[in-house]
Amino acid sequence: CDLVVTTDTMIAGRHFLRSTAPRDIGWKALAVNLSDLAAMGAAPAWITLALTLPRNDVEWLDAFIGGFMALARRHGVALVGGDTTRGPLSITVAAHGLLPRGSAMRRDGARAGDAIYASGSLGDAAAGLRVARGGLAAAPAAAARTLRTRLDRPEPRVALGLALRGVASAAIDVSDGLVQDLGHVLRASGVGAVLEVDAVPASRALRAAVGGTAARRRLQLAGGDDYELCFTVPPRREPRLAAIARRLRLPLTRI
Repeated sequence: CDLVVTTDTMIAGRHFLRSTAPRDIGWKALAVNLSDLAAMGAAPAWITLALTLPRNDVEWLDAFIGGFMALARRHGVALVGGDTTRGPLSITVAAHGLLPRGSAMRRDGARAGDAIYASGSLGDAAAGLRVARGGLAAAPAAAARTLRTRLDRPEPRVALGLALRGVASAAIDVSDGLVQDLGHVLRASGVGAVLEVDAVPASRALRAAVGGTAARRRLQLAGGDDYELCFTVPPRREPRLAAIARRLRLPLTRI
């Protein structure tokens, strides 16, 4: 096997709102790292956790660990160590995953003629951040709740990453916005891309909350925190995606 390692730090006020529920912070702190493993097609194995806390708040910590471990159990991940210290609230997770030797989906594998796909829907988390900050006041309550959940509790596409090994030529998770993250793949691979903006998938919640097409497109193209996978596929392998989408019950859209 090859060992895949990723590390991510989340800082209060920069990567999550200070008003975010601690259980959701715990969930997301792990989810963003599992998403990195998913983008390489790695199966999560174990994690370490380093916490910097401004004070000893047992109630906050219990809720944080509850959210963190709920996601860890879902993916069979073991928490094997870490560190704690006092200071401004920040969380650092290192996640380790395994995959068959030489099978990693890298950013430099895309080739001219490959199709570009995105999983799920894009723009929801960016809209959820607007909801959390008091925006989108006219949005239906159900849509606002859905968007906020997408921000606070992203679903790392681990199963999709495993399924795409041997199918996708390159992949990345959408953490900083579709255009920016796809750009990383293009630069690493030395290729360009044509993006069909109308094809970028939008959820019902996003359409209900953001009525203007231009405003919705900005969120879909430049908004971050969706943690969906963007990946490229040689045309001869595209027919295999339909079965993957059905098995995972996850839309895979050519963009």
